[in-house]
Amino acid sequence: MKIIFSRKGFDSSSGGKPSPILLDGRMVSLPIPDKQSSIRYGDIHWQEYDLGSIVSNLTGGSIPASHFAHLDPDINSESLSRHSEWLPIFGQTGAAQGHLRKNGVQSGDIFIFFGLFRNVHHSSGKFDWDTRAPRHHIFWGWLQIDKVIKIDDCNLSEYKWANYHPHFHRNSDSNNTLYIARRHLSLPGISSGGIVGAGVFPQFSERLVLSDPVATLPSKWKLPQWFYPRDGKCPLTYHSNSTRWQRTGHGTILNSVARGQEFILDTNDFPEAVEWLKGILAEGIRLS
Repeated sequence: MKIIFSRKGFDSSSGGKPSPILLDGRMVSLPIPDKQSSIRYGDIHWQEYDLGSIVSNLTGGSIPASHFAHLDPDINSESLSRHSEWLPIFGQTGAAQGHLRKNGVQSGDIFIFFGLFRNVHHSSGKFDWDTRAPRHHIFWGWLQIDKVIKIDDCNLSEYKWANYHPHFHRNSDSNNTLYIARRHLSLPGISSGGIVGAGVFPQFSERLVLSDPVATLPSKWKLPQWFYPRDGKCPLTYHSNSTRWQRTGHGTILNSVARGQEFILDTNDFPEAVEWLKGILAEGIRLS
């Protein structure tokens, strides 16, 4: 099984801001702008809010509620009105999809989505940033793959329930690929039955944080000790440069790459990752 660390949502280059953590600890990952999408920020529901008001507030109106959003991955069942056949879904293309294909990502593998987050205030009906709070990379959701579909080759009539998705509104592209979630999560050694195959972690927890809490940059991560490269193998693709890794008495420090979307960990090489992932998922689901 492979675990894919997948960077998604607002950041300094896409959207220009982090995603917010509310005073009560709730997190919401903001999808990046996308003029080719058919979905507007104001169409997307998040608990008692719509994302249009949140995005407009936090960008100072530079991204209005009427702007189109790249709702991808689409893993929160409450975000939109749903077709009865809807399943959580994630699309990828370009070099990022080439990397997934080259590394043999397939059914049963798990995306664990992370993004850049920061605390916000909410007063007088508006959100604003807590400028004293650090920016951190935080896990916010997951998707275990059931099917991998190339859009240009698939029978579109089978996926009418997904025709709203941004990857169905692109020009012809042989690399344009969809990952459809399993209905229920399944990991080696367990069959969870009632745990859905994809979802979001709406509540902040220290266990979901990737960034080193004492670092000034969110891209400096604090990971378990077993993450340190061994036997000539690196746990995460795009991070083979040994100078990025540092072993400490309390874990492993990684200076993660500045850009990149999908970092792949093969649990055949690092079997400790399975129990670690179970812990991350259990924490996030417990807080849901």
